[in-house]
Amino acid sequence: MHPAGAAAAGTLRQPSKRRVPVSQPGMADPHQLFDDTSSAQSRGYGAQRAPGGLGYPTASASPQAAFLGDPVSNMAMAYGSSLAAQGKELVDKNIDRFIPVTKLKYYFAVDTVYVGKKLGLLFFPYLHQDWEVQYQQDTPVAPRFDVNAPDLYIPAMAFITYVLVAGLALGTQDRFSPDLLGLQASSALAWLTLEVLAILLSLYLVTVNTDLTTIDLVAFLGYKYVGMIGGVLMGLLFGKMGYYLVLGWCCVSIFVFMIRTLRLKILAEAAAEGIPVRGARNQLRMYLTMAVAAAQPLLMYWLTFHLVR
Repeated sequence: MHPAGAAAAGTLRQPSKRRVPVSQPGMADPHQLFDDTSSAQSRGYGAQRAPGGLGYPTASASPQAAFLGDPVSNMAMAYGSSLAAQGKELVDKNIDRFIPVTKLKYYFAVDTVYVGKKLGLLFFPYLHQDWEVQYQQDTPVAPRFDVNAPDLYIPAMAFITYVLVAGLALGTQDRFSPDLLGLQASSALAWLTLEVLAILLSLYLVTVNTDLTTIDLVAFLGYKYVGMIGGVLMGLLFGKMGYYLVLGWCCVSIFVFMIRTLRLKILAEAAAEGIPVRGARNQLRMYLTMAVAAAQPLLMYWLTFHLVR
């Protein structure tokens, strides 16, 4: 046959290859004469063919495999991992220096039983007798094991609930606005900060050696939000009469609670140092304890009286 004719015949046969239907997964090829008995290894070899479908294996592995197989790359990855670990350790140390995370965990070690007992103690401190904080090897036990231990869970939740109740009270009076609610929350935080700073300055001026920490003060001063919530809720339900009755009860309760709690923190250190009860310095400690306790009812009224009308 003439070469040109053969070429033309080959050209004519070539499109027939394109009309072969592509077999779907799980279905046999209609043009396949024999069953495919190739092994997994042969199928793996077929998976490494070139994308063009010419049947030749790829000349090299993937770029990711080549990168992981390079010793220099492995060293770089190990060095980067070590730098990341060192950076994390440095950040943890600096955070713990300014924010004592390990100490904060102690103040949130509470359970449901503790929360119930603590709330009962805040509303009815008159029935409680033993106010001593329990210690284990010179370390106070976790709050869930001692109802007298201070915690931050109740003050934090009470503050958030107080802001929500304040928003509810403002909404019932058609006075709600995000700015006014933010002002309510920021003013409560500002008064709490001023309280803590004033007490720390007073303890420094009176030269009181006590184990009362700043976090302890935040915890004790934050308990007043519980009574504030009760007063506002009763004011919403029963008007001004219910507000004044419940808030008055809570004010007296928090006053007694603070006196009996801070007395052991401030005056007990004076007794341990051998300072006479009638001494001038001990009198200052008593006045300081009374002033801190008396400030709680005043702030409770100041932060809630405008929410009930």
